Amino acid sequence: MADQPKPLMPHATATWLVDNTGLSFEQIAEFCGLHILEVQAMADDLAGSKYTGRDPLHSGELTQEEIDKGQADSSYVLKMQKAPVEVKRTKGPRYTPVSKRQDKPDGIAWILRNHPEVSDAQISKLIGTTRNTITAIRERSHWNIQNIQPKDPVTLGLCSQRELDAVVAKAAKKAGITDAAPDGEAATSDKDRLIEELRAERDASEKAAAEAAQEAEAAAWLEAKRAGEAAEGEGE
Repeated sequence: MADQPKPLMPHATATWLVDNTGLSFEQIAEFCGLHILEVQAMADDLAGSKYTGRDPLHSGELTQEEIDKGQADSSYVLKMQKAPVEVKRTKGPRYTPVSKRQDKPDGIAWILRNHPEVSDAQISKLIGTTRNTITAIRERSHWNIQNIQPKDPVTLGLCSQRELDAVVAKAAKKAGITDAAPDGEAATSDKDRLIEELRAERDASEKAAAEAAQEAEAAAWLEAKRAGEAAEGEGE
């Protein structure tokens, strides 16, 4: 039964089965796709998170007859009666965590400035925003336009570099733009420049630390030499 679908909420279902049936921990673990020790912890109230039980009879995933078979024979493997419906993502703008939503205007402004060939529909799908917002930023009529600073959406965590590159490449191909960039620096993303700046700062810090260490070592050597010469003078 390894290929058998699992309950929609395995931990909650296991909690209910532990509390309401005489099934063995092994039977519950097998049916819910959990480790037997997880089920044991639920039974002993040792689980780090307390789950509210979910009745698999109500959802149709199990029948009372199936549970009775399992209770009568501890070696019986419970059979899923009605597989849970898979939840699929609907079409529309991508979901963005609340903590990053305030960064969207900055990401949109960056794309509009650096890749004007990308369509509003592509930006909307990539960033997870509306065309009205994009238009407002482009026309500088956005309510917070004074505080919007173009920033690489990859650096902001609004999309991946691969997703951005794919959108830009598709838009460039449609617009007939060649891959060659007239200005190498302009083609470098804000993220790459930031990385280079951080590397330069790190190298400078390491060099300064090394020079300071050499100076301290030289000063210590000179002081020791002077102390030795003074001791020799006193001995004479």
